[in-house]
Amino acid sequence: MSNNLLAGKKGIITGALDENSIAWKVALKAKEQGAKFVLTNAPVALRMGGIQELAKECNTEVIPADATSVDDITKLYTESKEILGGNFDFLLHSIGMSPNVRKGKAYHDLNYDWLQKTYDISAVSFHKMMQTADKMDVMNQYGSILGLSYIAAQRTYPFYNDMADAKALLESIARSYGYRFGKTKQVRVNTISQSPTPTTAGSGIDGFDSFYKFAEKMSPLGNATAEECADYIIMMFSDFTKKVTMQNLFHDGGYSFTGISEELIEEMK
Repeated sequence: MSNNLLAGKKGIITGALDENSIAWKVALKAKEQGAKFVLTNAPVALRMGGIQELAKECNTEVIPADATSVDDITKLYTESKEILGGNFDFLLHSIGMSPNVRKGKAYHDLNYDWLQKTYDISAVSFHKMMQTADKMDVMNQYGSILGLSYIAAQRTYPFYNDMADAKALLESIARSYGYRFGKTKQVRVNTISQSPTPTTAGSGIDGFDSFYKFAEKMSPLGNATAEECADYIIMMFSDFTKKVTMQNLFHDGGYSFTGISEELIEEMK
C-alpha cells in the first residue's frame, strides 16, 4: 500500500542481486512510495543476478559501479544526477563480501590480502561513497544514508569470520561521517543491524541455517524478514526520521536484547 512516503525523493540503491536481496525489496517499495532512483552493483554482480528485470519493473536504469573505486562512484553520481534530474535524498549501501569466508579460511588463519579486500568492499566503500558525495555536494538537506550491518559487530559469532570486523568498521564509519554530514548538510547517517536473513549472500555463510533457527527461537517477535527490513529502510528514508542519526538500529525481533528464551530453556532440559 502506498502512502507516498518518498514522493519527490531521489536516490541510489546499491546491492540488489536477486529477488531475495534486501536491496531488491527496497527498490520495489521505494517505487511504490513515490521515489525515483538509480540501481547499481559491481559489474561482476550484474552478470550474476537479474537486476535489469528489476530496473524495468521500477522504470529506472542500472549503472555498473565498483564501490571500492572512487572513480566509479564519481561516475555513478554524475550519471545518476543526469538521470534523476538533481541531487539525492537517500543512498543505500547494501554491499558486503569476504574472500576469506568464500574460500573457507578460518579466522585464525586469515589471508591478510583478502582481509583488506573484505574491509574495502564491506566497510571502506561506505566511507568512499559518503566522502565522494560530500566532495561533489550531491546530497540534499535532510537526506538519509543507510548501511546494512549485523550484530556480529558487537558479539562474537565464529562462523561470521572477518565480516564481523568489517561490520564493526562500517558502524564506526557511520558514526564518524554522520557527525560531519549532520553538521554540514543536516544529512543523517545510520546502520541497520538486521536479523539473519536468507539472502543469496547470507545463506552462503557456513552454519547459517542452524543460527537462523536459533535466532528465531531467541527473538520474542521472531526473525525480521527481508521484506520487513525494506519497510524499515523506507521509513528511515522518509521525513519521519529527520532527527535520527549516527545510530546502529537493531531490526531483529528483539534478539539483540534477549539473554535466553523459554523455548531454548525447554530444549536444554
